[in-house]
Amino acid sequence: MPPLLLLLPLIAALIGWLTNYLAVKMLFHPKLPIKIFGISIQGVFPKRQKQLAEKLGTLVAEELFSVKDVAQKLKELATSSESMELVGKRIEKTIREKLVKSFPMLAMFLTDEMVEKVTNLFKSELQDFLGESAKDLGRKLEESLDVKELVRVKVEAFSSNKLEEILVAIMSKEFRFIEIIGALLGFFIGCVQVGLILIS
Repeated sequence: MPPLLLLLPLIAALIGWLTNYLAVKMLFHPKLPIKIFGISIQGVFPKRQKQLAEKLGTLVAEELFSVKDVAQKLKELATSSESMELVGKRIEKTIREKLVKSFPMLAMFLTDEMVEKVTNLFKSELQDFLGESAKDLGRKLEESLDVKELVRVKVEAFSSNKLEEILVAIMSKEFRFIEIIGALLGFFIGCVQVGLILIS
């Protein structure tokens, strides 16, 4: 067997790796369109950045982030038992310390039972008020916050370098896997070619 024939799988592996490496690079480069033999060439992501921004905006607004969910969570947190317990303690403290200090005569009439009743009354009213306020805030958020447009504008405003940095950070392992697969396939094809040559 000619020694050079043994190099064929290695050369094919190198070609496979290099091809996939260039393919990954061409997702981002060239950042600006260049003309080669009258054909305009530009990286996939820089060229499609507006479409990517539009799709991401739609995805986030419809599948990942809901202003209604945020409003509901606000209401739940504002009126939760933990929040109302803290509110009750604060009301009771205000009655016992600040109110009595401002109106000393009240000390003669304020029994523990009365303080508890007043505290519970204020808690109940405040809980209703917080629930309505959270609902109103949610409605205003829905009217004023366009998540789809916000994401679209932000992504579209990314520089090409920033976009590349984000996508590489997310998909670096996948890009490396693509390069390795190219090398392995190239090596396998090289082995097959050597086998076919030897058979013939």
